[in-house]
Amino acid sequence: MFNSSRPLWQRFSLFLLPLMLSNILQSLSGTINNVYIGQMLGTKALAAAAVFFPILIFLISFIIGLASGSAILIGQAWGAKNIEKIKEVTGTSLTVGLLMGLFVAVFGGLFTREIMMLLNAPAEIIELATANGRVALIGMPVFFIFLLMTSMLRGVGDTITPLLGLVLSIVVSLLVTPALIEGWFGLPALGIIGGPVSNIIGFVIVIGFLGVVLKLRKSAMAIDGALLRNLRINWPVLKLVVKLGIPAGVSMVVSSISAIVIVGIVNRFGADATAAYGAVNQVMSYVQFPAMSVGIAASIFAAQAIGARRMADVEKVTQTALILNTIVTGALVLIAYLFSQNLVRFFITEPAVVDLTETLLHIVLWSCIIFGYGSIFSAVMRASGDVWIPMGLSLAAIALVEVPAALILSQIWGLQGVWVGYCLSFTALMTFQGAYYYGFWRKKEIEALV
Repeated sequence: MFNSSRPLWQRFSLFLLPLMLSNILQSLSGTINNVYIGQMLGTKALAAAAVFFPILIFLISFIIGLASGSAILIGQAWGAKNIEKIKEVTGTSLTVGLLMGLFVAVFGGLFTREIMMLLNAPAEIIELATANGRVALIGMPVFFIFLLMTSMLRGVGDTITPLLGLVLSIVVSLLVTPALIEGWFGLPALGIIGGPVSNIIGFVIVIGFLGVVLKLRKSAMAIDGALLRNLRINWPVLKLVVKLGIPAGVSMVVSSISAIVIVGIVNRFGADATAAYGAVNQVMSYVQFPAMSVGIAASIFAAQAIGARRMADVEKVTQTALILNTIVTGALVLIAYLFSQNLVRFFITEPAVVDLTETLLHIVLWSCIIFGYGSIFSAVMRASGDVWIPMGLSLAAIALVEVPAALILSQIWGLQGVWVGYCLSFTALMTFQGAYYYGFWRKKEIEALV
């Protein structure tokens, strides 16, 4: 664990920086693919990749929930110095994750075209979208294992090893993606599916790398005899992980369903609007990463404090996270406003679509800070095992604010109304979670789960 003699903000920052870089690099791998697709294959190919994004998030939502529950439980076990429990949680989570990945690969691979049709993908890009999506879905088993390993490592306070693995993944993407798209070095020219094939290769390499590094470092998460014995479904452990993780997974599912509805609205405005939607999502993902990373760090630090029975430290974690979100996310939002056109041109080359995308970014960027506040309140409460009410509040922000606002405002203001709906949703999220945190949760008695 981090040196307890350091002030909390220093320990938090030392944990946060590699975590932020890891999240950025994880997205950068996908961004590199989109940049290559947009620049080498054109706007239609980029739109085809963008239209699949919501359904991809929908299909991995439950693995995100599993990872979230596992990381919280491992964080509490790490705070309590219970290595045996860490092995049990890790083995069960990896087993369940692999089984889920295999199911998604088979089901998604068989019905990719039907999924694209459900999304109202424009006729001119549906074949490209289907090809891209099918390969991505077939690679889900290794992607799920990758997500679980990196998430669970954070529970034991390790954000360096996942960062090293992601650097390796980026190097693979930089070298392999264009070669597979264009058929360089005697490789077959795969076109749009070169991106997901490159991702699969990268995930396999990174999983192997993580296994070797953790073994050499004698990490609590290392693959050893104890972990191998626990590569099975431990039902009591799974029940606890599911209790912690299902709300996060359900929230992701509902968020993804709302994204499917919204991309359906966007698709009505044509392929240029769909391409702009994809580019906005790419830029927004980077701006939101500090907020998301601060929330993850807050959850892990709170879980470790609870596991160590240092309940007074939980409030300090929350306050530190809120301050860091203001500083870090606020700085990135400002940079994104100042260089918005340059950022958009990484993905879009047609001037009219560049102008549209930049306008949409200007509408929504500021709300990333608000999103961060809501995420922090929710993350800290989940670390204590209080998961259902924060989940309900998140769902209310999506179902009662985001989707209705996007539907109504898109009819009034056109495409711009969709992004006003996002702003309203983030504001509702912060208001709901903050009111419950300060009004009720802080008055509860917190108990450790391990």
